Amino acid sequence: MKVLIVLTSHSELGNTGKKTGFWIEEFAAPYYTLHDAGASLTLASPKGGQPPIDPKSAEPSAQTEATKRFDADKDLQQFLANTKKLSEVSADDYDAVFYPGGHGPMWDLTTDESSINLLQDFWTAHKPVAAVCHAPSVLLNVVDENGDFLVKGKKVTGFTNTEEEAVQLTDVVPFLLEDELKNKGGLYSKKEDWASYVITDGLLITGQNPASSGAAAKELIQLLQK
Repeated sequence: MKVLIVLTSHSELGNTGKKTGFWIEEFAAPYYTLHDAGASLTLASPKGGQPPIDPKSAEPSAQTEATKRFDADKDLQQFLANTKKLSEVSADDYDAVFYPGGHGPMWDLTTDESSINLLQDFWTAHKPVAAVCHAPSVLLNVVDENGDFLVKGKKVTGFTNTEEEAVQLTDVVPFLLEDELKNKGGLYSKKEDWASYVITDGLLITGQNPASSGAAAKELIQLLQK
């Protein structure tokens, strides 16, 4: 199993003056789930190098077993500091792609041409695509072989409007992910806020929030082992 993990390069939380990036749990939980299952992993981001970490995801309240493992894993931290440039990776070299969330992807990966083209290449090659929390935003401008939005008519989930309200960023984010997935024709569903919830529709895997990230990686492994 060769899996590409794509992270954001965006670090500014709108016009708040605060920082954002990727959410540690949403990277660490899938990374270790895939790594421990024997997958060969490659990391990429639009700018390459060190992707920004959302500082809130390093706070005590956001810690999990996976984040604690990450904090102690100097090798992974070094690996993370040297992500490949997204424009330099090819879907041909991987069996699947996984996008961790955090708010960052909403600003860069949603409209990044390299990401959009990469996702379309994975999809047309019938390779699994997974995204969790805010990262399903990367699917919004991807089209399928018929020219329809990729999410149209597909069962999807992602960070909910009420979860966005709970973190008080409804007026900061460029759009509300739940609304936009629906606007693009996605068959959106969700569970209660912060519950683990993953939907697999064919080769498309989406997870609702940070708690869903490890489960989404397990779903990806099952698809790859079929």
